[in-house]
Amino acid sequence: MVNEALKHILQSIPHKPGVYQYYDSNGKILYVGKAKNLKKRVSSYFNKEHDSGKTRVLVKKIADIKTIVVETEMDALLLENNLIKEYQPRYNVMLRDDKTYPWICIKKERFPKVFSTRRLIKDGSEYYGPYASAKMANTVLELVHQLFPLRNCNFDLSEKNIESGKFKVCLEYHIGNCLGPCEGKQTEAEYDEMITQIRNIVKGNISVVTKHLKELMKTFAENLQFEEAQQVKEKVELLERYQAKSTIVNPKINNVDVFSVVSDNEYGYVNFLSIVNGAIIQSHTIEMKKKLDETDEELLILGITELRQRFNSQSKELYLSKELDVEIEGLKLTVPKIGDKRQLVELSIRNAHNFRQERFKQSKIIDPERHSKRILEQMQKDLRLPQKPAHIECFDNSNIQGTNPVAACVVFKNAKPSKKDYRHFNIKTVVGPDDFASMEEVVYRRYKRLRDENQPLPQLIVIDGGKGQLSSAVKSLDALGLRGKIAIIGIAKRLEELYYPNDPLPLYLDKKSETLKVIQQLRNEAHRFGIEHHRNRRSKASIKSELEDIPGVGQATINDLLKAFKSVKRVKEASENELKEIVGLSKAKKIHSFFNS
Repeated sequence: MVNEALKHILQSIPHKPGVYQYYDSNGKILYVGKAKNLKKRVSSYFNKEHDSGKTRVLVKKIADIKTIVVETEMDALLLENNLIKEYQPRYNVMLRDDKTYPWICIKKERFPKVFSTRRLIKDGSEYYGPYASAKMANTVLELVHQLFPLRNCNFDLSEKNIESGKFKVCLEYHIGNCLGPCEGKQTEAEYDEMITQIRNIVKGNISVVTKHLKELMKTFAENLQFEEAQQVKEKVELLERYQAKSTIVNPKINNVDVFSVVSDNEYGYVNFLSIVNGAIIQSHTIEMKKKLDETDEELLILGITELRQRFNSQSKELYLSKELDVEIEGLKLTVPKIGDKRQLVELSIRNAHNFRQERFKQSKIIDPERHSKRILEQMQKDLRLPQKPAHIECFDNSNIQGTNPVAACVVFKNAKPSKKDYRHFNIKTVVGPDDFASMEEVVYRRYKRLRDENQPLPQLIVIDGGKGQLSSAVKSLDALGLRGKIAIIGIAKRLEELYYPNDPLPLYLDKKSETLKVIQQLRNEAHRFGIEHHRNRRSKASIKSELEDIPGVGQATINDLLKAFKSVKRVKEASENELKEIVGLSKAKKIHSFFNS
């Protein structure tokens, strides 16, 4: 039986790749696992019966679950490996030493060799990876050697040795796998150009290499060397399918803390990543309630202090998501802009966002009032409203093909649909498809009634349409004396821009903002509700027109028939005796004859 706390955590876990960690009631880590889809994998532990006794015991002990979101499945695999080595959880298979994963090394020497290794030696050589398996690293090396004829000998190719003729070319030169730098048949500059292209491949910058190869392929084709051009083409295709390296590990990044912050009106969230020996070994996010409208920079400083103390961090360098106007003695603060360092900061930011979303989902389940209050406060701020829009109404017109014009009004209370308050409007005063006039009519009718009946008015009106529909709605508010008493905006479909009365410039909200999502939900719901009513009207009109074509049959008879038979189809199929029981013999004969003549 899953307890309530775990239920709430399970409901908020994202459908993304990453690593999950199980903790017992004492906060001790029990198990670390990876998943292509965190939500599906973690939920599977709790929604099925396990054959393994150890797994059943593990599930019973789980008191808390934490997740770390990453970009790819390979990233999850590597991160899982690092965390298991660091914490050695009781229910994980024990891993071997740090040589578990291979790297690709570009040796620091003249005419560098490129090879796979499990040992990282600090001799100035370049290391790329780690790769999830030796097979993967060898695949990359095979690609490199197919593209570029590198040497694989262990000769010391110093200028002096080459000039003295100390070495002779070997079989590799004669079969085309090496260009003979040992005899000076290839210059150091030419060889270094190949190393530059290889460096791009293992870094994942394959577009540069691809461009180079495509130019080479074009040259071969122009010189009618079609076989060589085809070989290069195959290499380009192979290269484009290749993805070189993980985004979360780099052996040059050593003993660093990464901090990022995201926030909303009420809370700030600071994420912490600990990088030791080039690998992530720790991730944690804290939530801080704002008291005095603190800035993100203030929250970040507080979070750094708290998390470094909590985890007893000794790192001397911090990568941050924001510049801080503060100097911390003994610490180097950096805001990376590009490269692996920036990717680590972005990973930290994603985890902070993910934690924030999990908290939102949990609060929506546990404390819906707090959740609604937070959204309304955010909407008030984003839309520059004088008060929280606890009561919102949205209008949309429907007059497909110019027939049966209708409008819909949907109502949201505390950022949730209040379907009992939805209203349909049949357009009465407008002839033909005129969206502007129709909007003016329904807004006037809606708020005249609310005003006359002393019913509560909304804090915000949303009009589905641009400046034209908005201006029409504002005319009605002016006529009713409600201008300034109710905030009103229009949302245009093209770029989801928001318009205000008498303001020619629209407001563009972040596409991921909750405020825009609520407004889009309002608009979509009004559209759905209006289309549904319009469809029903057209259907009824079609039914009635068919029955009204029968000579001697009036509206009262049509209503009796539809009430008894439910549809025109059943009326058509009814026998004369069945019709007689509903409308009498005379009309039954007319109806039966009309449909069966």
